[in-house]
Parts: sequence; structure tokens; C-alpha cells
Amino acid sequence: MQNRLSNAAQFLAMEASYEDADVVVFGAPFDGTTSYRPGTRFAAQQMRCESDGIETYSPLLDLDLEDYSICDAGDVALSNGNTPKILSEIEEVAAGIINDHKKPLMIGGEHLVTLPVIEALVKKHPNIHILHFDAHTDLRETYNNEKLSHATVIRRCWDILGDGRIYQFGIRSGMKQEFDFALKDHHTYMEPFTVHSVKDIVAQLSGKKVYITIDLDILDPSIFPGTGTPEPGGITYRELETVFKAIKAADIELVGADMVELSPHYDTANVSTIVACKVLRELALLVASK
Repeated sequence: MQNRLSNAAQFLAMEASYEDADVVVFGAPFDGTTSYRPGTRFAAQQMRCESDGIETYSPLLDLDLEDYSICDAGDVALSNGNTPKILSEIEEVAAGIINDHKKPLMIGGEHLVTLPVIEALVKKHPNIHILHFDAHTDLRETYNNEKLSHATVIRRCWDILGDGRIYQFGIRSGMKQEFDFALKDHHTYMEPFTVHSVKDIVAQLSGKKVYITIDLDILDPSIFPGTGTPEPGGITYRELETVFKAIKAADIELVGADMVELSPHYDTANVSTIVACKVLRELALLVASK
């Protein structure tokens, strides 16, 4: 597995060896199905460069990266131009981490990279639940006649998990059929526009194994312009902090997480990258501590 990973720099304080780590961070630099503005393949390396601008300690969570064994193992070395093959390469890396009894924490890339991690996780944790934070439904059956797309990723996860296992928050964009799939047919739980019900949902998931996927475009583009498909009307960073606090307080087991869809070059001030770094720090602390 490790021969697929390479790294010249490491994210802040994620310096444990692979062997000693409980959580393994890796980048999946793929944006081959991006439907609007590409560039997410540059996210992980740009975040490593900017991570020195934040502290290891989270006052919000009262947790410190230096107290946990976390390894930044680098980026997956991906093939070009063959989406199924690329997804299988990401799944191979995720499966290696999981089989080594460690938790995967992935930096995308576009949102489709979530799918192979879920495929790897269900082999060990067949009853996992997904908390999905996003501006977009990602529930299309196909996009441009393709079943594998960042616009179909949650539908593909539903194909694996079925009803009652996927919880969506902050959604404010998608086809009517996608909203009907979630809201009328109840194939997923969806809270459009906001994240107010997260505390209640994670309480319902007490004792269960949970995976978190955060598409950073859940944040309003006034806060996070550095993304490929910005969607006005998003949540604030302070609202996202309420999510982190609710997850910390919940009696759930986090088996992994990812954050996706940072396209750093669309924000020349690098503010979006700094926001992404802070989100990754909070996610890493939650995964490591739960």
C-alpha cells in the first residue's frame, strides 16, 4: 500500500510514522469528472504548504494534534484518464490503511474520491452510516451519461448502503428528482440549507460506526470561494463549528472521514486553503479521539 504514496511535506504535526499511527492522512489528487471548474487535484499539497499558519491546538474541541499519533502519508500516485482504474487505486490505499487497523482521513480531490473509501470500509464495517455535508445533493443516477461523477457520488454510496444510512446537511442545489429521492422517497435523510439537526441525528446514531464526508462548498462562497462549483447561500464557518462540537459530544465511533472540493487557485489570497486546513485539523482530532 505505502508504495502508492509519496510526500515531500507533511501537514502540521502529522509526523507519526505509518507503523505508529492510529490515523493515516492521505491525498487523492483527482478531479477528472469535475463538471465546472477543475483544480481540486492541487488541494492536498497546497494545504500542506499553508498548514504552518494554524496551531496544533483546537480551542473549540479542547484537543491537540500533538497528543495523537497521526501520519500524513502523502498523496496517492494515480493513473491518468481512466476513472475506474483511478478509483481502484484509491480503494487499494484505503483498504491497506483499514486492514492495518488504522483510520483513513482523505484530502480530495473532487467528491467522487469518497466512493472508493466507502467501498473499502464496508468490507470491514458493513453497517457504517455516512454524515454528508455539502451544497449539492450528489444524488443523480448519471451525469453526462456517466454513473461515476462527483455529481453522482452519494447515489453510488446509497447503492452500497441502502436506505436509512446516509444523512445529508446543508444541501441547497440539485435537480428536483434528487430532492424528491431524498425528501419524498426517504432514501436518505436530508436537511436542506442548514445543519441544525446534526446534534439530534448523531444522538440517534449512538453506538454506531460513522464516516464523515465534508464537501467544503457547504460553506458560503463569501467564506470559501476556492472551490469548483460555488453555490451562494451556504453556512458560515461558525455554523460548521457547531457540527464539530455535536460530533465530539456524540457517542459514535468515527471509522474515517474526508474533506473534498478545495480548488486553491480560485482564491488568490489563500483564505480558502487556510479554512480547509482548519477543517482538516478539527476532522483529524475528531477521528483520532473517537
